[in-house]
Amino acid sequence: MTDQAQDREHDVVVLGATGFVGRLTAAYLGTAAPEGTRIALGGRSREKLERTRAELGGRAADWPLVVADSLSDADMDRVAASTRVVATTVGPYAQYGLPLVRACAQHGTHYADLTGEVLFIRDAIDLHHEAARASGARIVHTCGFDSVPSDLGVHALHVHATRHGLGGLTDTTYVVKAAKGGVSGGTVASLRGQLDIAKADRTKRRIMVDPYGLSPDREAEPSDLGDERDPQGVVRDDALGGFLAPFFMGVINTRVVRRSNALLGYAYGRRLRYRELMLGGGLPLGPVKAGAIAGGLTALVVGLSLPPTRKLLDAVLPDPGEGPSEQDRENGFFAIDVHTTTSDGTRLVCAIRAPGDPGYKATAVMLGEAALSLALDGDALPPAAGVLTPATAMGTALTDRLRAAGHAYEVRAA
Repeated sequence: MTDQAQDREHDVVVLGATGFVGRLTAAYLGTAAPEGTRIALGGRSREKLERTRAELGGRAADWPLVVADSLSDADMDRVAASTRVVATTVGPYAQYGLPLVRACAQHGTHYADLTGEVLFIRDAIDLHHEAARASGARIVHTCGFDSVPSDLGVHALHVHATRHGLGGLTDTTYVVKAAKGGVSGGTVASLRGQLDIAKADRTKRRIMVDPYGLSPDREAEPSDLGDERDPQGVVRDDALGGFLAPFFMGVINTRVVRRSNALLGYAYGRRLRYRELMLGGGLPLGPVKAGAIAGGLTALVVGLSLPPTRKLLDAVLPDPGEGPSEQDRENGFFAIDVHTTTSDGTRLVCAIRAPGDPGYKATAVMLGEAALSLALDGDALPPAAGVLTPATAMGTALTDRLRAAGHAYEVRAA
């Protein structure tokens, strides 16, 4: 924590606390934060904040309220100056996020969000990375289901390979073996916004499709993209379980993992090749299931890109602020294996497991623990500042916190 952030009124401000995921994150912090952690609830409406605080009850009943508008520079400066960490769920981030990123970067305040928006992160890097480095702020995007399991899973493989002298990581594949959960209205809104921006701006569109679009130095990355292009259609890989489809969050997750590698001076290895897939399974139904997943993803993107079909999809897809019932959130889960081969030929896998709906309950745990790590872990955090990733900002400290919270990150020989 920077010197200027040591003496602050709050340890963590949850901004967007009256929204669906913001409220879940606040509720998690109400039970998981160590006694004495100074937490505040932030949002635009005092009335809604008061109602949320009353509904949370317990320890949250005494939490202070911070009324602020995310589009007001003055309000964001006031929030950033009041706290050591801001955890924000206010999206779409391209629309609402940059004033807070700027304020945190200038005030040396750590920041965590749930964005999966490549273009927003690129803007944050270009506009505020150097200011955050100078102030000591850690600006950490993608602190939910995208992209914590991806980023920490690959980081855990790197730590294990380094500890055992196995060399760098080469071909690495993240495989979603099973998952159960609802579709996030916020994720859908972010996708709509990204598609609209890319449609209107050819330069932005190139950034979105560039596998190295979040690199700190694009010229240092390969110009021949080869296998690093986003997977299209069904993939057959018997070593990974049969037939697989592209994972819809891979478009953001893969770029975050590559940014981590670059920010770490390519510690994972210059030969890292990374992709993300969903398991369909073996014969006879595997190719049918994988084809349905791949076709559904293509249909969603195309449907949201065209005005007539977008209207139809908008009628059935959830709106921001909506989410599944408590029972559905509790019954959700995810199971992911991240496979790699090291440069000496050793095959490893990181098994990642967590209870709860991935985009809601599990994400609230991830964002909550990221905020606590940034606020409380001090010297256990990597010596880094700027616009970072979960792995480069918190690394093993966050992995250990998530393990203690019931998430599994287990590296073993494949």
